[in-house]
Amino acid sequence: MQPTEQETEQGYVPPTVTQFSVFLDNRVGKLLEVLESIDASNIAEVRGLSIIDSSDYAVVRFIFNNSDAARVVLDGHDCAYCQTPVLVVELVEAQTLASVCRHLLRAEINIRFSYSLIPARTGASVFVICTDDPTFAGQVMRRKGCRVLGEADLA
Repeated sequence: MQPTEQETEQGYVPPTVTQFSVFLDNRVGKLLEVLESIDASNIAEVRGLSIIDSSDYAVVRFIFNNSDAARVVLDGHDCAYCQTPVLVVELVEAQTLASVCRHLLRAEINIRFSYSLIPARTGASVFVICTDDPTFAGQVMRRKGCRVLGEADLA
């Protein structure tokens, strides 16, 4: 029997979310320009961001509620960007960020970077986690009772 689209040999393909790393000139007001362009589009909303600053440029990591719409907006604004699949993990009950890190460490999964998102409607903490193996990391998270969110959950 062939695995379905949502299954692997381990039985589960976690949802991933597309992170956009947008490269901006490091000048006053540039981030605001992009954010206003996104707001004016009325087709994509920012759900989280992280900024990495240097003297010449900044890299802004965005999570949107709709990656297809985000591509349209960023392309229309002539933004240089790259895309990375990331896990979005919602902490439930007694889970902490430390427990998530412990689970990944025990599975020998490397975390490349992480940052928090706007809290879920439930008030739970939500984190973006980029790992060297998002499928395996998502499987570990699921086995440990963590809720892995997909793009539809961010709408």
